[in-house]
Amino acid sequence: MLLEQMKTIKDKVLLLLEKNPHLRDSDFKLIANYYFFEVGHEKMAKLSAMEFLDLFAKGSLSHSESIRRVRQKIQEDNPHLRGESYKIRKSDSKVVRNNIKDL
Repeated sequence: MLLEQMKTIKDKVLLLLEKNPHLRDSDFKLIANYYFFEVGHEKMAKLSAMEFLDLFAKGSLSHSESIRRVRQKIQEDNPHLRGESYKIRKSDSKVVRNNIKDL
């Protein structure tokens, strides 16, 4: 059952990253959208903050760390789904590496 759940998480995260490039750089935005997708538009619109927190606390929602790890693996395997911050960090790494060599 856990493997089926992880596959579901992977499928949903993949879909969200493909359809919403702005989610590629922010785990917070990705997780929020994932929960919106998981709970459903109509039900989410009717939930109070306390009801949402109750669902979260009871473990009724997918674990946020699983969502983050799946995102990380998807982006590792699919470079076209990486965000702009990845590209910036990658280009900055060359400068940092050279600075360290100069020490």
